Amino acid sequence: MFHQTIAIGNVGKDPEMRFTPSGAPCTSFSLAVNRSYIASSGEQVKETVWYRVTCWGKLAEIVKQYTTKGSLVLVIGRLTPDKETGGPRVWTDKSGTSKASFELNADTVRFLSKREAETMAQNSGTEEEDMPF
Repeated sequence: MFHQTIAIGNVGKDPEMRFTPSGAPCTSFSLAVNRSYIASSGEQVKETVWYRVTCWGKLAEIVKQYTTKGSLVLVIGRLTPDKETGGPRVWTDKSGTSKASFELNADTVRFLSKREAETMAQNSGTEEEDMPF
């Protein structure tokens, strides 16, 4: 069995690096993936999905060195479910609103320019009107 998730978004805050007891580097950062579309009512809808990305080894060191808040990145990896719920991590923010984030264990992190991201989005074929269902 195999699954892979690809996300393109902006880093939410500077990555944090730590080390395991055996000395292996681990870097984590939040990734905001934004989407906007026009609802059937004609209203523009904007939504953001948050990922908590974890990188290990040499990738962790590279991400810590070259990534800062606001950086545009492509992440390829696998989703890791919350051990308690089997789904995304759910919490309540300061205002009492329920929030969720998805845990993504990164295999690849690619640093993008805005132009590269726009080209990838145009070539992805994921526009809602192009979907066969």
